[in-house]
Amino acid sequence: MIVKQIWTGNAYRNFNYLIACPETGEAMAIDPLDHRRCLSYAQAQGWQITQILNTHDHHDHTGGNNKMVKATGAKLLAHNAAGDIIPGIDVGLKAGDIVKVGRTVELEALDTPGHTMSHVCLLSKTQTPALFCGDTLFNAGAGNCHGGGHPAELYDTFANQLSRLPDNTLIYPGHDYLNNNLEFTLDREPGNKAAKALLENTQNQNPEEALVTTIANEKEINTFFRLQNPEVIDRLLVQFPQLGSKPDAKSVFLKLRELRNDW
Repeated sequence: MIVKQIWTGNAYRNFNYLIACPETGEAMAIDPLDHRRCLSYAQAQGWQITQILNTHDHHDHTGGNNKMVKATGAKLLAHNAAGDIIPGIDVGLKAGDIVKVGRTVELEALDTPGHTMSHVCLLSKTQTPALFCGDTLFNAGAGNCHGGGHPAELYDTFANQLSRLPDNTLIYPGHDYLNNNLEFTLDREPGNKAAKALLENTQNQNPEEALVTTIANEKEINTFFRLQNPEVIDRLLVQFPQLGSKPDAKSVFLKLRELRNDW
């Protein structure tokens, strides 16, 4: 499996992705908002884009669909409940569905509600797994729930799916929010040495060559995985004493998401 992360350079700091089969040159474009860059890169590599995957329905992920389909004739894949909000879906995906790209690439669809209620992530069936996670999971952060989602559902996705992925799973998010998210982690957990060191190392990183984290990294630097950390809890109690001295993980997650909304 070949993965190309494409930096759009737009105000929303979107990443688009191409996943290609090295044997056949067939490729899938994930959330190809910048269809020109995706098409140009695929052409330069001799790849044929045969499928498009939208992780969810927001325009900064679907806005390139029409021109990409027109240029390639590719089939459009998305969540099976997104048919009323994403025009032209050819294949509706359910949890556990396998998406094949060429002869060698297999990706499992995960139903990951929270940012929206019809959000899918793709998990590669490779020796080193890779998660293409749209706006569910960001490097050092979690998606917001303003555009049709719900924070309780996002918590369930983190607790019951993402946290159980293998530690070596590579994380490919829909946006580059790394530095802001690390700053939020340090606001909530000033003693987090891993987050502090990473922020120092990536503050001036080139998004064209962005750091790719793993689930193991995220469990060290991402506040939304660190729900039982004493420092995180103690600082929350200053603002939300009603949580009590031993709040459950879900309550901590929801309060962190609430704080991040206004941070």
